[in-house]
Amino acid sequence: MIRVGVIGGIGSGKSFISKLFKSPVFNADEEVKILYKNNFECYKKLRKILPRFVKSFPISKSQLIKAINEDKKNLKKISSVVHPLIRKKMKLFLNKNKKSKIIILDIPLLIENKLYNKKDILIFVKSNQKKVINRLRKRKNYNKKILLNLRKNQDKLLKKRKLANYIVDNNFSPNIMRKKINSLKNKILNERNST
Repeated sequence: MIRVGVIGGIGSGKSFISKLFKSPVFNADEEVKILYKNNFECYKKLRKILPRFVKSFPISKSQLIKAINEDKKNLKKISSVVHPLIRKKMKLFLNKNKKSKIIILDIPLLIENKLYNKKDILIFVKSNQKKVINRLRKRKNYNKKILLNLRKNQDKLLKKRKLANYIVDNNFSPNIMRKKINSLKNKILNERNST
């Protein structure tokens, strides 16, 4: 099984690129949404450490955004509850898909949380600033302040880019991107099979 980590800045199109591989994808953001919606244990832990903000189940993202906006330290508190649960889910995903040729790890903090290993292939998704801002504005919980906090929390993009085996320029039409990713997938498979 080849593990491919898709990395890049917020709004660069990591999830879009991940889906184009047409392989099993572990999407951490989606898993977090599911946790907030369905995991009562997660709710109880978050309510205990953030009682002023987390008031009802399922957990609404807006409650957590308020907590982070009020105090940046709350992001660490939320992460201390959420990250171990996501790690567990990732382990289950890896076990379930161990027979797959390629699996995709779409995890925004893959590098920061040391969720990758040396054998992983890292793909850095770059996108021009205008497109990134347009994508972010379309998101349901668009909020400039929270985006700044998240941006600061992610390692500097240049550092991530240096770690990458491949850089994908996500500034083209979906059709062109589909072809680019398909040929990149074949290249990765060929390179791994020849070693």
